[in-house]
Amino acid sequence: MRHIYNLSDAHLQQPSVVTIGVFDGVHRGHQYLIRQLVDEAHSTNRLAVVLTFFPHPDIVLRGLKGRYYLTTAEQKAEQLMEIGVDLVVTHLFNEQTRQIRAADFVDQLIEHLRLNALWVGADFAMGYKREGNVPFLTQQGAEKGFSLHVIDLVANDGGAISSTHIREALQAGDVELARGWLGRGYEVVGKVVQGEQRGRKIGFPTANINVWEEQVIPANGVYAGWAALGVERFMAVTNVGVRPTFEGQGVTVEAHLLDFDRDIYGQQLAFSFEKRLREEKKFSGIEELMAQIRADTEAGREYLSQHA
Repeated sequence: MRHIYNLSDAHLQQPSVVTIGVFDGVHRGHQYLIRQLVDEAHSTNRLAVVLTFFPHPDIVLRGLKGRYYLTTAEQKAEQLMEIGVDLVVTHLFNEQTRQIRAADFVDQLIEHLRLNALWVGADFAMGYKREGNVPFLTQQGAEKGFSLHVIDLVANDGGAISSTHIREALQAGDVELARGWLGRGYEVVGKVVQGEQRGRKIGFPTANINVWEEQVIPANGVYAGWAALGVERFMAVTNVGVRPTFEGQGVTVEAHLLDFDRDIYGQQLAFSFEKRLREEKKFSGIEELMAQIRADTEAGREYLSQHA
């Protein structure tokens, strides 16, 4: 299983079954499509390939700023390969990519990926002015020797699961709704960096996670979830916010790992958001804050013990 960053770097020796899309978040709809693709590819001695893009086309085309991604490129590739994908291509999306005609892009897929079958959602389109829609690709396949397989989108409560809906749920702090659509807790990852160490001074040390500045962070508040340090996993209660009691500036993600006492500065830490325990609020003083932290810790422990 490999992850590369340029389509031209792929030199496959076997025919492949390919799907193309952004797949931000690798949610349940994506998983449904890709699991079937993997099964089909491997049962016929073909490679399962996902071609995705970075930056997100929405950011290039609409000039979006701020936190937009549900996954980093590395997280996305890891999650896809966990499903069984043999090759993930994270291809650069820029103005040059945007101008490529759909037929020319198909030719590149055949040349570099030995495209044998292309799997897409019913609303898929690629290439300049989205000319590469399902009817166009069906004809291309007939001319160039690959099949096109169209798969229905997965619905949830009457509507299609989408990365947009997941972003909206996270921005509202509804991590349980997001979890249902993702099929797992929403996860951020980053190095543990030096903070102001106020938590340590009051007996509740926290790991300040340096989350990528373009990845979505759930709404300010206190959350129960799982902290992953390499292959180790720990219960944790994490504060997202500006620490109003201390008049903090800028949003931080600070995880208090339960039953844990190690120096992990500089190490990579992941945190999956399982339940929002409460909103962020300002306390009258340290004693009131400490009492609330103790209550949050016990509430988090109880929830995670029941949902292990």
